[in-house]
Amino acid sequence: MNDSTANQRPEELIRLAAELRWEVGSNFHDSLMETLYSNAAQIADRAVTRTGEAARFDLDRTIDRMVTSRWLGFPIMLALLTLVFWLTIEGANVPSAMLAGLLIDSIHPMLKSSAGAIGMPWWLDGLLVDGVYLAMAWVVSVMLPPMAIFFPLFTLLEDFGYLPRVAFNLDKWFKKAGAHGKQALTMSMGFGCNAAAIVSTRVIDSPRERLIAIITNNFSLCNGRWPTQILVATIFIGGLAPAHFAGLVSAGAVVAVAVIGVLLSFVVSWGLSRSVLRGEASAFSLELPPYRPPRVLQTVYTSIIDRTLIVLWRAVIFAVPAGAVIWLSSNILIGNVSLAEHFINWSQPFGLLIGLNGVILLAYVIAIPANEIVIPTILMLTVLSARLTGLGEGAGVMFELDSDAAVAQIFASGGWTLLTAVNLMLFSLVHNPCSTTIYTIWKETRSAKWTSISSLLPVGMGFLLCFLVAQIWRLLSG
Repeated sequence: MNDSTANQRPEELIRLAAELRWEVGSNFHDSLMETLYSNAAQIADRAVTRTGEAARFDLDRTIDRMVTSRWLGFPIMLALLTLVFWLTIEGANVPSAMLAGLLIDSIHPMLKSSAGAIGMPWWLDGLLVDGVYLAMAWVVSVMLPPMAIFFPLFTLLEDFGYLPRVAFNLDKWFKKAGAHGKQALTMSMGFGCNAAAIVSTRVIDSPRERLIAIITNNFSLCNGRWPTQILVATIFIGGLAPAHFAGLVSAGAVVAVAVIGVLLSFVVSWGLSRSVLRGEASAFSLELPPYRPPRVLQTVYTSIIDRTLIVLWRAVIFAVPAGAVIWLSSNILIGNVSLAEHFINWSQPFGLLIGLNGVILLAYVIAIPANEIVIPTILMLTVLSARLTGLGEGAGVMFELDSDAAVAQIFASGGWTLLTAVNLMLFSLVHNPCSTTIYTIWKETRSAKWTSISSLLPVGMGFLLCFLVAQIWRLLSG
């Protein structure tokens, strides 16, 4: 090899590499253009009917004509929403009962026996076992099964391609309210869990519209509030109807409350967009993806891991102080009267003024960490304040009853009326978020101001709404 040959080889290599790159690039370009033209031809064949040709059947277009129809779109949305609710509620009954039987009926007595066997002081036994443990057990047994059903169902609808159609149907209404069309998706997610829905607001790019979605998401009736709604509606609303219509009337009352929550989302979004969050609704391109078979196993796995267990863990952590406060407030005495009874007596006039009572107000104060423990707390506090004997397991020990008739008797002993029941259903919808949701709001906004507004605005509206309903009720009752 001479020096000239050695000097020429790098140039030849560069030339050969350039020719090869041109050839590969040219082939890639030709292949890409061929693919684009082929896809364009397929789209044109689906979308365009040429002269003399019969209209082609297109499944996606046929489904879209129904689910985005001006007349059928909203009824289909309500029907699917009702179906998801029904599957969630009915499907959760058995596993919730099994978990309650294990955690409350079996493990709780074992823990009490173990505490007695090791000579644990009564107050420590009560605080840890009857307070902290029971609160966590109620949260897990009531919260886990509905979330494990709702989130996979919600994600399956998303995978199928239906949820973007929901956003399409509601887009113009949210725009009129000064909000973002994607708020329809975050609002729907709130029916499973408000905390998970707050995280899902990340799909909204505009900070102003994302704040509106965060603040109003509490008006979506989360699964933690369904047990309260269903129990009260069954006892008081369904009881007004003939036996064969009682279930339908009760379900209708609960769905009506959920619809009121949706309407409040529009109203509050409109108010915020014209006041503290003034601005125009941003435009966005909403792509309607093709319908496709949902990936069931992957959906179930990701829904349980990414949503259900994370949210449940946060709720359990916040349930610990709630259980401790419930037990302490019921067992610390001042003048032979517990702190809980002092608060109930003090707040009773205000509670009656707005159509509720002191027991309900206290239950919602100490049950802020989790809506799932509201009913057991109300029952325990009613037995405590009304001095009922032979019911429950002692002061500060939450409980539930299998019989709706037995629950109705306790409510009657606490002075409940139909107005109390109606306003409890409304206040369960419009009140402060649970601690898990409040913490999530703070994590997403990093703002004490917006976290406070998100927490205080709903409870203020709840008091006002209950007061107005109570005054109208009393006026009509003469």
